[in-house]
Amino acid sequence: MIARLRAVLRAGGYSYLLYVPPEGPGGGPRPLLLFLHGIGERGSHLEEVARHGPPREVEAGRDLPFVVAAPQCPAGHFWSLPLLGELLDHLLDAHPVDPDRVYLTGLSMGAHAAWALGVAQPWRFAALAPVCGSGDPRKAGRLARVPVWAFHGTQDPVVPVASSRTMVAALRRCGGQAELTEYPDAGHDAWTRTYEGDALYRWFLRHSRPRARTPAPAQGTPPGEAPG
Repeated sequence: MIARLRAVLRAGGYSYLLYVPPEGPGGGPRPLLLFLHGIGERGSHLEEVARHGPPREVEAGRDLPFVVAAPQCPAGHFWSLPLLGELLDHLLDAHPVDPDRVYLTGLSMGAHAAWALGVAQPWRFAALAPVCGSGDPRKAGRLARVPVWAFHGTQDPVVPVASSRTMVAALRRCGGQAELTEYPDAGHDAWTRTYEGDALYRWFLRHSRPRARTPAPAQGTPPGEAPG
Protein backbone atom coordinates (compact mmCIF):
# COMPACT_ATOMS: atom_id res chain seq x y z
CA MET A 1 0.00 0.00 0.00
CA ILE A 2 1.52 3.33 1.08
CA ALA A 3 4.94 3.04 2.69
CA ARG A 4 4.68 5.38 5.71
CA LEU A 5 0.89 5.57 6.00
CA ARG A 6 -1.26 2.70 7.22
CA ALA A 7 -4.69 2.20 5.67
CA VAL A 8 -7.41 1.69 8.28
CA LEU A 9 -10.50 0.22 6.61
CA ARG A 10 -13.76 0.61 8.46
CA ALA A 11 -17.01 -1.22 7.74
CA GLY A 12 -19.02 1.81 8.84
CA GLY A 13 -18.07 5.45 8.59
CA TYR A 14 -14.90 6.78 6.97
CA SER A 15 -11.81 4.71 6.26
CA TYR A 16 -8.58 6.65 6.72
CA LEU A 17 -4.84 6.80 6.30
CA LEU A 18 -2.93 6.80 9.58
CA TYR A 19 0.56 7.96 10.45
CA VAL A 20 1.97 7.39 13.94
CA PRO A 21 5.28 9.21 14.52
CA PRO A 22 8.28 7.60 16.19
CA GLU A 23 7.89 7.70 19.94
CA GLY A 24 9.83 10.55 21.50
CA PRO A 25 11.40 10.84 24.96
CA GLY A 26 8.93 10.08 27.72
CA GLY A 27 6.35 8.45 25.46
CA GLY A 28 2.75 9.25 26.31
CA PRO A 29 -0.16 10.30 24.09
CA ARG A 30 0.64 12.29 20.96
CA PRO A 31 -1.18 15.23 19.39
CA LEU A 32 -3.72 14.32 16.72
CA LEU A 33 -3.90 16.12 13.38
CA LEU A 34 -7.11 15.44 11.44
CA PHE A 35 -6.77 16.32 7.75
CA LEU A 36 -9.74 16.62 5.37
CA HIS A 37 -8.98 16.39 1.66
CA GLY A 38 -10.56 18.27 -1.24
CA ILE A 39 -13.14 17.24 -3.81
CA GLY A 40 -10.58 15.69 -6.19
CA GLU A 41 -9.53 12.98 -3.73
CA ARG A 42 -12.97 11.49 -3.12
CA GLY A 43 -13.49 7.83 -3.92
CA SER A 44 -12.58 4.39 -2.61
CA HIS A 45 -8.83 4.29 -3.20
CA LEU A 46 -7.18 5.56 -0.04
CA GLU A 47 -3.88 6.29 -1.75
CA GLU A 48 -5.59 9.28 -3.41
CA VAL A 49 -5.73 11.01 -0.02
CA ALA A 50 -1.92 11.24 0.02
CA ARG A 51 -1.84 13.51 -3.05
CA HIS A 52 -1.85 16.66 -0.92
CA GLY A 53 -1.46 17.99 2.59
CA PRO A 54 0.14 16.32 5.61
CA PRO A 55 -0.26 12.79 4.15
CA ARG A 56 1.81 13.85 1.15
CA GLU A 57 4.47 15.26 3.47
CA VAL A 58 4.59 12.03 5.47
CA GLU A 59 4.79 9.89 2.36
CA ALA A 60 7.66 12.03 1.09
CA GLY A 61 9.64 11.09 4.19
CA ARG A 62 8.84 13.89 6.58
CA ASP A 63 8.45 13.05 10.28
CA LEU A 64 5.59 15.13 11.61
CA PRO A 65 5.13 15.32 15.40
CA PHE A 66 1.49 14.25 15.26
CA VAL A 67 -0.63 11.19 14.82
CA VAL A 68 -2.05 12.12 11.41
CA ALA A 69 -5.48 10.77 10.43
CA ALA A 70 -6.69 11.46 6.88
CA PRO A 71 -10.13 10.02 6.08
CA GLN A 72 -11.55 9.61 2.58
CA CYS A 73 -14.93 10.93 1.52
CA PRO A 74 -16.77 8.62 -0.93
CA ALA A 75 -17.26 9.67 -4.54
CA GLY A 76 -20.31 11.83 -5.10
CA HIS A 77 -20.59 12.87 -1.46
CA PHE A 78 -19.53 15.81 0.66
CA TRP A 79 -18.09 15.54 4.16
CA SER A 80 -20.71 14.49 6.72
CA LEU A 81 -20.46 16.26 10.07
CA PRO A 82 -22.02 13.37 12.03
CA LEU A 83 -19.61 10.89 10.43
CA LEU A 84 -16.63 13.13 11.15
CA GLY A 85 -17.72 13.38 14.78
CA GLU A 86 -18.00 9.60 14.91
CA LEU A 87 -14.55 9.28 13.37
CA LEU A 88 -13.06 11.56 16.02
CA ASP A 89 -14.62 9.42 18.75
CA HIS A 90 -13.07 6.35 17.12
CA LEU A 91 -9.63 7.97 16.79
CA LEU A 92 -9.58 9.06 20.42
CA ASP A 93 -10.57 5.57 21.53
CA ALA A 94 -8.39 3.52 19.18
CA HIS A 95 -5.10 5.42 19.09
CA PRO A 96 -2.67 6.90 21.65
CA VAL A 97 -3.68 10.53 21.17
CA ASP A 98 -4.07 13.46 23.55
CA PRO A 99 -7.70 14.71 23.57
CA ASP A 100 -6.49 18.17 24.60
CA ARG A 101 -4.27 18.49 21.51
CA VAL A 102 -6.57 17.69 18.60
CA TYR A 103 -5.95 19.89 15.56
CA LEU A 104 -8.15 20.18 12.48
CA THR A 105 -7.17 21.25 8.98
CA GLY A 106 -8.46 20.75 5.46
CA LEU A 107 -8.24 22.13 1.95
CA SER A 108 -11.02 23.37 -0.34
CA MET A 109 -13.97 21.01 0.27
CA GLY A 110 -12.11 19.84 3.36
CA ALA A 111 -11.68 23.43 4.53
CA HIS A 112 -15.42 24.04 4.16
CA ALA A 113 -15.93 20.99 6.37
CA ALA A 114 -13.27 22.14 8.84
CA TRP A 115 -15.09 25.45 9.33
CA ALA A 116 -18.42 23.62 9.69
CA LEU A 117 -17.14 20.94 12.07
CA GLY A 118 -15.32 23.54 14.15
CA VAL A 119 -18.55 25.51 14.52
CA ALA A 120 -20.59 22.37 15.27
CA GLN A 121 -18.17 20.87 17.82
CA PRO A 122 -15.76 23.61 18.93
CA TRP A 123 -15.01 21.92 22.26
CA ARG A 124 -13.13 19.12 20.46
CA PHE A 125 -10.34 21.22 18.99
CA ALA A 126 -7.23 22.97 20.24
CA ALA A 127 -6.72 24.84 16.93
CA LEU A 128 -8.15 25.01 13.42
CA ALA A 129 -6.51 25.75 10.03
CA PRO A 130 -8.79 25.92 6.96
CA VAL A 131 -7.00 26.30 3.62
CA CYS A 132 -9.02 28.01 0.84
CA GLY A 133 -12.41 27.28 2.37
CA SER A 134 -15.57 29.10 3.36
CA GLY A 135 -17.76 29.09 6.44
CA ASP A 136 -20.85 30.72 7.91
CA PRO A 137 -19.88 34.04 9.53
CA ARG A 138 -23.20 34.11 11.42
CA LYS A 139 -21.94 31.16 13.50
CA ALA A 140 -18.38 32.41 13.97
CA GLY A 141 -18.98 33.19 17.64
CA ARG A 142 -19.00 29.47 18.42
CA LEU A 143 -15.31 29.40 17.46
CA ALA A 144 -14.34 32.41 19.56
CA ARG A 145 -12.29 30.27 21.95
CA VAL A 146 -10.57 28.18 19.27
CA PRO A 147 -7.43 29.69 17.68
CA VAL A 148 -7.82 29.82 13.89
CA TRP A 149 -5.24 30.36 11.17
CA ALA A 150 -6.74 30.48 7.68
CA PHE A 151 -4.85 30.41 4.36
CA HIS A 152 -6.01 31.50 0.91
CA GLY A 153 -4.72 32.43 -2.52
CA THR A 154 -5.66 36.02 -3.36
CA GLN A 155 -6.28 35.03 -7.00
CA ASP A 156 -8.43 31.97 -6.17
CA PRO A 157 -11.03 31.53 -8.97
CA VAL A 158 -12.80 28.62 -7.23
CA VAL A 159 -13.34 29.79 -3.64
CA PRO A 160 -13.00 33.58 -3.49
CA VAL A 161 -10.54 34.91 -0.93
CA ALA A 162 -13.40 36.98 0.47
CA SER A 163 -14.67 33.74 2.04
CA SER A 164 -11.68 33.54 4.38
CA ARG A 165 -11.57 37.29 4.92
CA THR A 166 -15.21 37.31 6.00
CA MET A 167 -14.80 34.44 8.46
CA VAL A 168 -11.65 35.86 10.02
CA ALA A 169 -13.25 39.30 10.39
CA ALA A 170 -16.34 37.75 11.99
CA LEU A 171 -14.20 35.81 14.46
CA ARG A 172 -12.27 38.91 15.42
CA ARG A 173 -15.51 40.82 16.04
CA CYS A 174 -16.50 38.02 18.44
CA GLY A 175 -13.20 38.33 20.30
CA GLY A 176 -11.68 35.28 18.65
CA GLN A 177 -8.01 34.68 17.93
CA ALA A 178 -7.96 34.48 14.13
CA GLU A 179 -5.30 35.11 11.50
CA LEU A 180 -5.33 34.97 7.70
CA THR A 181 -2.35 34.38 5.46
CA GLU A 182 -2.92 35.32 1.83
CA TYR A 183 -0.64 34.31 -1.03
CA PRO A 184 -0.92 37.23 -3.49
CA ASP A 185 0.30 35.19 -6.47
CA ALA A 186 -1.67 32.00 -5.74
CA GLY A 187 -4.90 30.73 -7.24
CA HIS A 188 -6.85 27.85 -5.72
CA ASP A 189 -3.73 25.94 -4.67
CA ALA A 190 -2.96 27.62 -1.37
CA TRP A 191 -2.21 24.27 0.22
CA THR A 192 1.14 23.22 -1.24
CA ARG A 193 3.20 25.97 0.36
CA THR A 194 1.09 25.89 3.53
CA TYR A 195 1.69 22.22 4.25
CA GLU A 196 5.27 22.11 2.92
CA GLY A 197 6.41 24.75 5.41
CA ASP A 198 7.04 24.39 9.13
CA ALA A 199 5.12 27.39 10.47
CA LEU A 200 1.66 25.79 10.60
CA TYR A 201 2.86 22.68 12.43
CA ARG A 202 4.78 24.76 14.97
CA TRP A 203 1.70 26.93 15.48
CA PHE A 204 -0.52 23.91 16.12
CA LEU A 205 1.82 22.63 18.81
CA ARG A 206 1.60 25.90 20.73
CA HIS A 207 -2.07 25.26 21.46
CA SER A 208 -3.88 22.95 23.86
CA ARG A 209 -7.59 22.73 24.54
CA PRO A 210 -8.72 24.19 27.86
CA ARG A 211 -10.45 21.40 29.75
CA ALA A 212 -13.28 23.79 30.60
CA ARG A 213 -14.51 23.47 27.01
CA THR A 214 -15.94 19.98 27.62
CA PRO A 215 -19.53 20.16 26.30
CA ALA A 216 -22.80 19.38 27.96
CA PRO A 217 -24.55 16.28 26.53
CA ALA A 218 -27.17 18.45 24.79
CA GLN A 219 -24.58 19.99 22.49
CA GLY A 220 -24.33 17.14 20.01
CA THR A 221 -23.55 17.53 16.36
CA PRO A 222 -26.56 18.61 14.30
CA PRO A 223 -27.32 16.32 11.37
CA GLY A 224 -26.17 17.45 7.95
CA GLU A 225 -23.30 17.59 5.54
CA ALA A 226 -20.66 20.19 4.94
CA PRO A 227 -21.08 21.81 1.51
CA GLY A 228 -18.51 21.27 -1.23
